[in-house]
Amino acid sequence: MHNKTFVSAAVGLGLLTLSACGSSAGDPADSKTVTLVSHDSWAVSKNVLKDFEKQSGYKVRVLKDGDAGQAVNKAILTKDHPQGDVFFGVDNTLLSRALDNGLFQPYAAKGLDRVGTAYQLDAAKHRVTPVDYGDICVNYDKAYFSEHKLAPPSSFADLVKPQYKNLLVTENAATSSPGLGFLLGSAARYGDDGWQTYWKQLKANGVKVVDGWEQAYNEEFSGSAGGRKAKGDRPLVVSYASSPPAEVIYADPKPSTAPTGVAAGTCFRQIEFAGLLSNASNTKGGKAFLDFLVSKEFQEDMPLNMFVYPVAEGAGVPAEFTKYGPAAKAPETMAPDRIAADRDQWVKSWTSLVLK
Repeated sequence: MHNKTFVSAAVGLGLLTLSACGSSAGDPADSKTVTLVSHDSWAVSKNVLKDFEKQSGYKVRVLKDGDAGQAVNKAILTKDHPQGDVFFGVDNTLLSRALDNGLFQPYAAKGLDRVGTAYQLDAAKHRVTPVDYGDICVNYDKAYFSEHKLAPPSSFADLVKPQYKNLLVTENAATSSPGLGFLLGSAARYGDDGWQTYWKQLKANGVKVVDGWEQAYNEEFSGSAGGRKAKGDRPLVVSYASSPPAEVIYADPKPSTAPTGVAAGTCFRQIEFAGLLSNASNTKGGKAFLDFLVSKEFQEDMPLNMFVYPVAEGAGVPAEFTKYGPAAKAPETMAPDRIAADRDQWVKSWTSLVLK
């Protein structure tokens, strides 16, 4: 999820990502085109997208709009004249912002009955369709910890211990989806009163904050392929439970074990959604595309492209996932209405506490 390097590597493996070009989605002549607006990590296998285009008769155009947080904000700003028909990539941390701003129109996708109710956070109105889930967790560089004969951290509480001083890099909770997820995970773990104390301790323990996942993982983290090249010096990073399999799949030659591990007690469950934009010009095509996103073919294709888990029951998960990046057994979670009520205030407090 938002594993941009892995996705760009995927393009080289014959997978497809498209950029918007040509006429705008609003052109009536374009009714045979469905325009998808998404964050940068959207990816799908070429043959799977071709199948949809052949079966539905629609051409798909993809417009990528940066990190999930940026993409959602831009979609809200342009909602009266949207850039496309379907938006993919709003997650449970930002869902209420999108819904409160009237970003989506209701549509119950065909195949929704195969999607677990735990993922259907707008079940009453169906303004969004659950597409995938993943866990935001601290990842660690196995080589560093073995070299220093130090056990890696396994919980939120471990991260403030002196032996992990100056080792963690995270993303800005105000600008990055994993950064926000990590903040919400700490709030779920320590409650309204405790999370600020926790972050004061993290700050005193030398946590480094950068703008987004790309920089944190590929430049600062010593355990990623990018970080090893760039001489990243932080052996702990806020990323995803599915990052270790990506490290194996895109390595050449492939290692027998993942070079990175996951601190299992630091995870926060993230669910991603897609929705039909309120002023979409091609609603019929948009609906067909939402049906496609929950189809077995797309759901099974998704893990190795976007490094997330399928939400449709019966959709298989690749062996590499089960072996190197199993989903967290007991991730922190938070009710959408609580996120809605407190998120903006928490981010404000977090910013003044950690960045100033």
